Amino acid sequence: MQSIKGEILSGEFDEIDNVFTLLTIKSLQTETTLKKNQLESLYAYLDNHLNEDGQVLSLFDQLLIRLSQEEVKTLLTDLESISRLYH
Repeated sequence: MQSIKGEILSGEFDEIDNVFTLLTIKSLQTETTLKKNQLESLYAYLDNHLNEDGQVLSLFDQLLIRLSQEEVKTLLTDLESISRLYH
C-alpha cells in the first residue's frame, strides 16, 4: 500500500485492489474506500460546483464538515493526484 498525504485528505492506495482508503479529512479521522468511479464522481461533482460558496461533507452520516471554496480547490488537487494512481 502507498501512503498518501494531501493538503485536505490522507489515506492509503492499494495497488492490488485498485482502491483508495480515505483515513482523514481536515484532520478528522474516518475510513472509507473509494473505487476509481467513485473518486471520479466526487471529483466531477466538486468541479461542477466550484463556483458555489464551498461545500459540506458528511462523515458517518452525522458529522458535517464545511469546506470553503479554497478548500474545495485544494481537495480537487488532492483528488487529481490520487486519480493518477488508479489503473
